[in-house]
Amino acid sequence: MTEFTKKVLAIVRKIKKGKTMTYKQVADMAGSPGSARAVGSIMKKNYDLTVSCHRVIKSDGTVGDYNRGGSEMKKKLLEEEKIR
Repeated sequence: MTEFTKKVLAIVRKIKKGKTMTYKQVADMAGSPGSARAVGSIMKKNYDLTVSCHRVIKSDGTVGDYNRGGSEMKKKLLEEEKIR
């Protein structure tokens, strides 16, 4: 696992219930501006339930894909957390 991946996973783990971050924000916080797509790739491969990757969304406010049931499942999880 790369250092960037470790940083991304640590950042996403800290996103509190009811909050979101964009892929870009996560990339910036991980010290790699311009790596939003790389963050998306990391999230796509993540199956660790301690990493709430459903809380990472696109910069335009749309949810993007979700590896545990697709975008509809991601929307449902966010709605359950009162995020619209």
